[in-house]
Amino acid sequence: MIYIRKAQERGHAHHGWLDSWHTFSFADYYDPNFMGFSALRVINEDTIAPSKGFGTHPHQNMEILTYVLSGVVEHQDSMGNKEQIPAGEFQIMSAGTGVRHSEYNPDSQQALHLYQIWIMPDQQNITPRYEQRKFADQSGRQFILTPDARENSLKVYQDMTLSRWVLADGEAGSMDIDPARKTWVQVVKGQVSVNEQRLEASDAAAVWDEKSLTFSADQPTELLIFDLPPV
Repeated sequence: MIYIRKAQERGHAHHGWLDSWHTFSFADYYDPNFMGFSALRVINEDTIAPSKGFGTHPHQNMEILTYVLSGVVEHQDSMGNKEQIPAGEFQIMSAGTGVRHSEYNPDSQQALHLYQIWIMPDQQNITPRYEQRKFADQSGRQFILTPDARENSLKVYQDMTLSRWVLADGEAGSMDIDPARKTWVQVVKGQVSVNEQRLEASDAAAVWDEKSLTFSADQPTELLIFDLPPV
């Protein structure tokens, strides 16, 4: 089964300095049919105005991933981290027993475009931690998050993996998946057919009870592929 979550069907909030699209229920957007998907709880696609951002706020017992598409994030947290995360980098923060942080766009001219993704952990009250990494620009599939940090990926406290797959214009590929697990495919950019269903930038596909996925790109395409536990 493949369910297509079209970009324009997501929840939308515009706060002047923040334009945010919510794949799942978040803040004032509530849809009982979209409360999350397996361990995925939040996928927000945010555009943050120059010199604006999220002030210091708390999190607890959540794996929080930020992927910067354009611009730079300035991050500061109660663990003592003060970092800049440029376009193309991923940042993971385990909130665990509790952490406070802020996220700003330090550029006075350019908007900041990012995905913020929340993953429910399989362990509670761990010691908070922070990592960020720039992965090599390469075609094909590469791991971004894994529970054992394999192949130089970032560690996540959940029985899941996140991989990034870059396809050239006209390129096709396929992967076997476990039909007992769940898969989420997020289109970061481009146009692609997933098992012959067409998706465009910011669309997504929720997949279950399938044994394989095939991809065929109509233009240069980047996908985020989440392999998730059954529940």
